[in-house]
Amino acid sequence: METSEEHYYDYPEYENNSSNFSYDDYQTICEKGDVRSFARIFLPAVFVLSLVIGLAGNALVVAVYAYCKQLKTMTDTFILHLAVADLLLLLTLPFWAANAVHGWELGVIVCKLVSALYTINFTCSMMLLAHISMDQYLALTPGARNTGITRAFQKKHCVKLCLVVWTVAFFLGVPDLVFSTVRELPHKKSCIAMYQSDMALRAKASLEVVEVVIGFLLPLLVMLFCYTCVGRALLKLPQGRRWRKWRSIRVLLVMVGVFVVTQLPYNVVKFCRAMDIMYTFVTHCGVSKELDKATQVTESLALTHCCLNPILYTFVGSSFRQHVLKCAKDFGDRGRRTSPQSDTRDTKIAPDY
Repeated sequence: METSEEHYYDYPEYENNSSNFSYDDYQTICEKGDVRSFARIFLPAVFVLSLVIGLAGNALVVAVYAYCKQLKTMTDTFILHLAVADLLLLLTLPFWAANAVHGWELGVIVCKLVSALYTINFTCSMMLLAHISMDQYLALTPGARNTGITRAFQKKHCVKLCLVVWTVAFFLGVPDLVFSTVRELPHKKSCIAMYQSDMALRAKASLEVVEVVIGFLLPLLVMLFCYTCVGRALLKLPQGRRWRKWRSIRVLLVMVGVFVVTQLPYNVVKFCRAMDIMYTFVTHCGVSKELDKATQVTESLALTHCCLNPILYTFVGSSFRQHVLKCAKDFGDRGRRTSPQSDTRDTKIAPDY
């Protein structure tokens, strides 16, 4: 979890690649108490807001599918798995908020599990977005049919595709599961990933780059390709369907735009950190502090996508909208059946003699 400032901010092996510095020396070189103070206020506020909004939206998605018990399309299945991944990711936020304020008091095992869950579900969420765009491309683009990819994206293979996504995400979370531990710092305990000295720099940097490629670059390229093809196919529709055509294109543009706005800043900062770990580009304390704060802000922005997913990607699945309407109608009918019936019989008033 990189929004926790201790991942990089307090350790000389991440802040300065020279082996001549000890931890005590480093505190003299670049004291980052203001970074920690910023994190104590900013992170809990953003995490609590994301948790409340994200839990409500994603829990609604899971509840609707559980109630209706129907997954009619591949997109429906991907949206359900996306909601589960976002829920599991959001449930790690209270731990990181407490870590930012009070330090880590829950032990090494919980530290490892929470760190791994965060990475697994964050990566899984991004890859599922790519699968949703691919399914929409195959469904709405005539030229894409009858291909090997189309045969792979069939409902009978849906479970296999989702299993592949979760498996890849799990392997990306293994380093956090193995190397995360609780470290006693001068100001508090912290849950961080600690690598062996002989592999710390390149291992950490390589993992950062892999996460950027798999969790952002590949999904972005897939989304751009698929939605560009879908947009071209929609433009070829008859003029009589113009309103529906442009409405669909606007939705696709919003999806790509939100993905870029929320994920691009964080992944740019993440890539810069990876390069700094390997080549020590940042040598000024002030720049290092600003990079720390940029990591906190941009990763918090990236997390807002968990809150927006239920809104954005349910517009893609028409059957999901039907499920929502059906559940709302059933709930309303049930409420009317259980409400006490009003007595509509006319009553006669006796004349007052």
